[in-house]
Amino acid sequence: MLAAVAVFLFFCVAASSFLRASSIGTVLYAASTIGIMAVPVALLMIGGEFDLSAGVLVTTAALTSSMVSYRLTAVTWVGVLVSLAVALAIGGFNGWVLGRTRLPSFIVTLGTFLMLTGANLGVTKLVSGTVSTKPIGDMQGFASCHWLFASEFTVGGLTVKATVWWWLGLVGLGSWVLLRTRFGNWIFAVGGDPAAARAVGVPVARTKTCLYLGVGFCAWVLGQHLLFSFDTVQSGEGVGNELIYIVAAVIGGCLITGGYGSVAGSALGALIFGMTSKGIVYAQWDPDWFKFFLGAMLLLAALLNSWVKRRAERGPAR
Repeated sequence: MLAAVAVFLFFCVAASSFLRASSIGTVLYAASTIGIMAVPVALLMIGGEFDLSAGVLVTTAALTSSMVSYRLTAVTWVGVLVSLAVALAIGGFNGWVLGRTRLPSFIVTLGTFLMLTGANLGVTKLVSGTVSTKPIGDMQGFASCHWLFASEFTVGGLTVKATVWWWLGLVGLGSWVLLRTRFGNWIFAVGGDPAAARAVGVPVARTKTCLYLGVGFCAWVLGQHLLFSFDTVQSGEGVGNELIYIVAAVIGGCLITGGYGSVAGSALGALIFGMTSKGIVYAQWDPDWFKFFLGAMLLLAALLNSWVKRRAERGPAR
């Protein structure tokens, strides 16, 4: 929270246009496209796992929806539902392999990342003959899908896109699950000590599979937004975004070792990302410095999280 306030005040001073309603709308949009995926990634990290395929899975969901709709000349909702099934299947596959083999999630999801990266490009070129999908804007159902995933409204110069509402809804739902349900206790337990959690009856493998299903669902949501915002999808998109989702979660307080963190923290991490990425543009600085700032924030957040954990484990000072 302090970091988010500091970044906000900094760009208020550094960029005169930062406080314009249109600029705030742009910042919220940038934050929401990261925040939608930061929610399940944060839950997964609290559960002690990673998903390096999250970025390209978003593109896979968008490509599947577009190509199924185009090839079947069906209502776009058919492609949307098939895409949901595919995204959940990929997430479930990651969780199933992890539970069956107990391999590190880094290895499992790195393999999925490489397979999806190749499949996105190869299947798209096979079906459409190019590296992008065909336009589906004139197909039946496109308007209603656009309203659900990519609509926007403007109030007083502030444009709020549908992703902001999806983001806020997912943050609220994720926080409730984590803090108010038995499943939320299971997430903390399997991230803190899987062996101890298993010993007291927590279904460790099932819990982690459900977390990967959550990643698949949110990837589907963001993928549909990309498709119904721009009508076509480039097959090479999404590579590298998984690192940004992890950075947002870590800046928000999630530990790499698992067992600690919050969904609300991931939302603040995504907001810091949105303010920084757009604030640098409004301040007319070299955008190359953005990655430097992001890396510095990641390092500082990791050091701070580690310090807080050590203080908590030592208990209150006497």
